[in-house]
Amino acid sequence: MTNTDTADRRERALAMLKSLDPAAPAKVSARLDRLTHDFAELILGFSFADIVSRPGIDLKTREMLTVAALMAMGTAPSQLEFHVRAALNVGVTRQEVIEILLQIAVYAGVPACMNGIAAAEKAFDAHDQRTGSEAR
Repeated sequence: MTNTDTADRRERALAMLKSLDPAAPAKVSARLDRLTHDFAELILGFSFADIVSRPGIDLKTREMLTVAALMAMGTAPSQLEFHVRAALNVGVTRQEVIEILLQIAVYAGVPACMNGIAAAEKAFDAHDQRTGSEAR
C-alpha cells in the first residue's frame, strides 16, 4: 500500500467514525497515534473503512449487531458504551437497545445483560447531554 492509499484509508475510516459520533475521530486517533500512526490506519482502517462502510447492511443494522456482539462478549465495556451511543446517533431507538439487552439475556446470560444495562445507561445519559434531550 502506498502512503497515499494509507492516508486515504485512514481518512475514510475517520469519516465513517465521525458519522457514528462527531467527536470520536479526534479522540480515537489521538489515543491510537500516541504509540504509532499505524494503529489508526490498521485498526480503524480495517474496522471502519473496510468493513463498516460496506454496502451490504445499512449502518443502523450494523450498529445493532455490534451492540449485540459487544454485549454478548462482555469484555469491552468502553467499546460497548461507544457503540450504544453510535447506535442512537444513527437512528436506533432506546427501545430497540432495550430489546437487544433482553435478547442478550436469553442467549449470553444475565451477567452480560447487566453489563449491557450499565453501558446503555451511561450511553443514554451521554446522548441526552449531547442532544439536550431526555427521552426516557
